[in-house]
Amino acid sequence: MKKTMKIEGMMCGHCEARVQKCLLAIEGVKEAIVSHETGTAEVHMDADIDNEVLQKAVEEQDYKVTEIIT
Repeated sequence: MKKTMKIEGMMCGHCEARVQKCLLAIEGVKEAIVSHETGTAEVHMDADIDNEVLQKAVEEQDYKVTEIIT
């Protein structure tokens, strides 16, 4: 299962790493491909994870999730 998150506020590779780390810490997430250039995170999961869980993890890192596409 895959979801694409649109994220505002990422400016560099450090931002990408921070978002990737918080997403990978969520149980069920097996891969997170994050790009500050496109402002997206592609999240690959073993099972469906509620959008609110993904959004909360990213927004706790001070980034803004504007959309989650399944």
